[in-house]
Amino acid sequence: MPLNSKRYFKLNFLTTFSALAMFFGCASIQQPTGGPKDTEPPKVLSESPKNFTLNFNSPEISIQLNEYFKLSNTAKEISLSPDVDKQPEYKIKKKYLHIRFQDTLEKNTTYTINFGNGIVDYNEGNILKNYSYVFSTGNKIDSLSITGTVTNAITKEPQLDATVFLLPVNQDTLFGKKKAHIFTSTDSSGNFKLQYLKENTYRIYAVYEKDGGDKIYNSPNDEVAFIEKPIILRKDTSGIKLQLFKEEPTAFRLLDRKIENTGRIIYTFNQKLDTPSLQILSPAELNDNKIVEFSRNGDTALLWTKDLTFDSIKVAILNNGRPLDTTLIRRSKRDDYKQTIGIEDNIPTGRVKPGTDVVLTFSAPVSSIDPKLVTLLQDSVPVRGFRFERDSVSTRKYRLKYSWRKERSYDLTIADNAVKGTYGGLNKQFKKVITRDEEENYGNLNVHFTVPDTTKAYLVELLNATDEPISKTTISTSKTISYTMYAVGKYSIRVIYDENKNGIWDTGSVKEKKQPELIWNSPTEITLRANWDLEEKITIPPPSE
Repeated sequence: MPLNSKRYFKLNFLTTFSALAMFFGCASIQQPTGGPKDTEPPKVLSESPKNFTLNFNSPEISIQLNEYFKLSNTAKEISLSPDVDKQPEYKIKKKYLHIRFQDTLEKNTTYTINFGNGIVDYNEGNILKNYSYVFSTGNKIDSLSITGTVTNAITKEPQLDATVFLLPVNQDTLFGKKKAHIFTSTDSSGNFKLQYLKENTYRIYAVYEKDGGDKIYNSPNDEVAFIEKPIILRKDTSGIKLQLFKEEPTAFRLLDRKIENTGRIIYTFNQKLDTPSLQILSPAELNDNKIVEFSRNGDTALLWTKDLTFDSIKVAILNNGRPLDTTLIRRSKRDDYKQTIGIEDNIPTGRVKPGTDVVLTFSAPVSSIDPKLVTLLQDSVPVRGFRFERDSVSTRKYRLKYSWRKERSYDLTIADNAVKGTYGGLNKQFKKVITRDEEENYGNLNVHFTVPDTTKAYLVELLNATDEPISKTTISTSKTISYTMYAVGKYSIRVIYDENKNGIWDTGSVKEKKQPELIWNSPTEITLRANWDLEEKITIPPPSE
């Protein structure tokens, strides 16, 4: 073969070989997958001293796991029961958890370290759930248990992450002052289990702290549950039912006070007041002409005054004529109040229910509405015969009275400065498109209730799809309640056993050992269809704990 041919063959071979090598080499390059995702939680390999050790006297516990791990939310998830004043020290060294006690343990006592969801693997966060380490400083492990459920007293729904406390009766005075020694948390079904208990007589409580909290019942936002009679624990006890409720504060407290930029003064309280009132003490001359409105449950007061040039305003808060508190608000002379009158309506969708009125609510008391500056158009044509009617209770509400017609569209315009505030202020232009809703979009519901005891009172509530009460009726005899022209949708019935016949649900009191009034939620789901008359029969059962 000629030399040039050999060189050509050799060069061509090398080129082809390199190209093939690059092709297959490139084709085999892949991003490392790292294998399947780890979904397994850590596992305990050994414990020293061993779990369920008797006559425990070691200053430290060492727990070995099969992988690297970390502790999550130690203060909330990990607990020693019975509790101690100085919490143990938890330290991680490689794959070992070392627990060193900082306090002296009681003699002849069974202890449980509950880890909850506190142990997770280092990389994926897989949780070693409900792991417990149990030991006794005596010669036996206490083995008794108490199980039950925690639900909401009103909704009857199970409560997740409620804390259930157990207190020996001789320590009952500690409740609400410090964390109980024996406690556990509920699961998503509201179930709880207190284990490794000794024979004793106990009080049992449950507390739900929405923001986590310190496992002490010491906040007005906490919900609480208890049973009146103590538990005499001689054998395993089950079926304990705890119903959470929020107590009414025993001492009146002013939560907030301020002058808004509109000149409206607002006060909020921690209690629902029966017959609240305000008295301006200084400047005293403002008291006679003040305008006050209270919220429906009496825990908020709105105050308007004729003059806003005062340096400070001192107000007394009363209930049933009895003074509760005196409060002072100071203002700067540089404060400038924009007394613009805002307008809201009761028809966010623009559709007015047949037979009802459009209700306008103003941001401040109104002295007058100039009809010359208000127009109502029907299909772009001005109409007459509409009028405004002042509400009998509130100086801020007016009803727009008009015979709305089917299949018509209305344009309401309230021009600038049409609305004059009692103590100053004018409105900005307000526009609303209004149509009359059709009767076919509503239905009628007739429910016949049978009561178990005619000497008692029953507060019947009709609830909408979001469990908000939209109608309340008190009955004491078997009767039919008619709900006329209600929007289509799903409804349900809730019954309050109104023991004191005051027409409201009364909550409980831990101090007085008084449970809240019992509630029964009917299992019947009511579906109201368009242009439909529905008949239902509901038998109210006797109250049960």
